[in-house]
Amino acid sequence: MGLRKPPLYDVHADAGAQFTEFGGWDMPVEYDSIRAEHAAVRESVGIFDVSHMSEIEVSGPDGTALMQRLTTNDVAVLEPGDSQYSAIVDDDGLIIDDTVVYRLPDRDDPVYLFIPNAGHDEEMYDRWTSFRDEWDLDATVEDVTEDWAMFAVQGPDALETVSATTDAPVGDLSKFQAQYADVAGVECWVARTGYTGEDGFEVLCPWDDAETVWSALDATPCGLGSRDTLRMEMGFLLSGQDFDPEDEPRTPYEAGIGFVVKLDTEFVGRDALEQQHEAGVDETFVGFTLLDRGVPRHGYDIATEDGDVIGTVTSGTMSPTLSEPIGLGYVPVEYADDGTALIVLARGREKRAEIVTPPFIDN
Repeated sequence: MGLRKPPLYDVHADAGAQFTEFGGWDMPVEYDSIRAEHAAVRESVGIFDVSHMSEIEVSGPDGTALMQRLTTNDVAVLEPGDSQYSAIVDDDGLIIDDTVVYRLPDRDDPVYLFIPNAGHDEEMYDRWTSFRDEWDLDATVEDVTEDWAMFAVQGPDALETVSATTDAPVGDLSKFQAQYADVAGVECWVARTGYTGEDGFEVLCPWDDAETVWSALDATPCGLGSRDTLRMEMGFLLSGQDFDPEDEPRTPYEAGIGFVVKLDTEFVGRDALEQQHEAGVDETFVGFTLLDRGVPRHGYDIATEDGDVIGTVTSGTMSPTLSEPIGLGYVPVEYADDGTALIVLARGREKRAEIVTPPFIDN
């Protein structure tokens, strides 16, 4: 089976984008350079095609109950136009995926759109429909991944950029709020959300209208390469890398997102997470900087100064903002305090490192 392509694949190719496989999609990784695109987002505004992200719509009389039982946050607090970050966990409390849940305007009953990561749409559709049927809930579940294109407009000038394309008062949206708005004459779902640490919006528009909306948003085109460096500077998790149910099994508490776990709700995995919450974790997600030359890479060992291996690097890069190497990974909690000296074993060579609680930049 070939790679899936976003609706603007040819537009990106004509703009000189280089492509990479990600989550089963063929996506632009960079246009000009990762460093230039990263700087555009930190200093002005960039736009990312994130149409590879999955979209699942849930509605019906029992739609709220289904969402509540399959995500860790409290869906019941959402009003139309609200959204929340959440986790999807298995019976053991291990993260299967992280997601943003939007409550759309009601259609007789509440309607939710949640955004699993790239390549997870079929898995999540199957999970939602299987549990719906097992629990005999009256809910409609639809995989609408290829109904929507999705663009992330991020940076200090994001509000000005999006406002120039619509008469809707998008500037009145608080973080994690959203509304329908005509963007360049196309009805879009516009959310004040993002994955860069900057102010910004994620704009969902009909798949067939993608080029109209993309062309109207006057921002520097950015690929997944700079999206990765931007999120690492903030210490944001990457599904399949900073957690993975098979290769890097972690709970929300270990991964540093315990704030999305609402133990006063009933969801799959709740009992296991309650036990861990009471007992505490043995290992936790941390950030670090290298004090020696080099770049930490996924899979490198983290060791004590005495050479005892205690953890693994899950993400790492040369920070374009700081011009210094930064990384993320898991270590025992007793080594997680800021300033703790450690060693990263980069291809057998010892590199001095120091724990730094993300974000790495002031933002």
